[in-house]
Amino acid sequence: MKPFMRAQLERNVQRLSELDFLLSREDIMKDMTQFLALSREHAEVAALVTPYQRWLQLTQDSDAAQSMLNDSDPDLQAMAQEEIDSAATQTEALLAQLQRMLLPKDPDDARNAFLEIRAGTGGDESTLFAGDLLRMYTRFCAERGWRVEVVSESASELGGYKEVVVRIEGNGVYGCLKFESGGHRVQRVPVTETQGRIHTSACTVAVLAEPDEAEAIKINPSDLRIDTFRASGAGGQHINKTDSAVRITHLPTGIVAECQDGRSQHSNKAQALRVLTARIQEKDRSERAAKDAAERKSLIGSGDRSDRIRTYNFPQGRFTDHRINLTLYKLLAIMEGDLGDVVEALQVYEAAQQLAALEDAA
Repeated sequence: MKPFMRAQLERNVQRLSELDFLLSREDIMKDMTQFLALSREHAEVAALVTPYQRWLQLTQDSDAAQSMLNDSDPDLQAMAQEEIDSAATQTEALLAQLQRMLLPKDPDDARNAFLEIRAGTGGDESTLFAGDLLRMYTRFCAERGWRVEVVSESASELGGYKEVVVRIEGNGVYGCLKFESGGHRVQRVPVTETQGRIHTSACTVAVLAEPDEAEAIKINPSDLRIDTFRASGAGGQHINKTDSAVRITHLPTGIVAECQDGRSQHSNKAQALRVLTARIQEKDRSERAAKDAAERKSLIGSGDRSDRIRTYNFPQGRFTDHRINLTLYKLLAIMEGDLGDVVEALQVYEAAQQLAALEDAA
């Protein structure tokens, strides 16, 4: 175990003793607010200290077994070696667990998210690729039991999307999908190509954490311009009969959000406001992350969506994430929603970066 990790864990051991003492005091037990806050902290600290103490015990047992390897009794030597091997497996697993638990947690990771896909360079082929990306993410979400609902869409003539925004509801959505933000490039023969030439086009993906209404930034109503218009596209008999679609502009930043999928102006306004708030918060987050990235030289989470993060090469069946040099030759499976390996690799990379940052700061 690295010294900086051990120092942090020892501080938690000391803090657990302090919390045990505080929770035994009568004045704190009478103050329910303080008692509950300290009880929650006690549970969090104990969850870290318990595996650490188990790691210490296994390390001591392994050291004791090492001295038995010099015994003249072969049976005792075999038993000692077995204990050493078992302790090594358990201590390695506990060390990995402790590393994960020490990493700073993003409070937004557990939140729902808005997923935005916009066609970029490439004309009609780009809009078709936007539709393919939406299908990929929708299938991935379905496998995880997450609910996907369209907030707004601008369909293209060939069946793709110039722009589409969806809300994804489920456990840990943002933490799982936040690394999808960036430029996605596709290389393939478009359906519109008659001579079989490979074209390159691109889309931009943005993933925004849905704000907690209790903690969301407060927007001054006078800073908003709200426009209503008739919704377009599929949606039932109510479409095109009333001005139910809503577009909200945040005047200080120029950020715009709209919703046309709901069946009433009221519901569309509420949803558009949630999207707008998420975009404003993401702007703040991106600016902070860009500043941090300049200091840490971090590749993931820089907030710069103009960077090309992915290439989907159909002739080679190749999927490449350029941030972590990950290449997989199972592109068709990925386009069907098999993103598990990709998401896990990005999360592992982020954890390694965070651990290195903790070590540098120690």
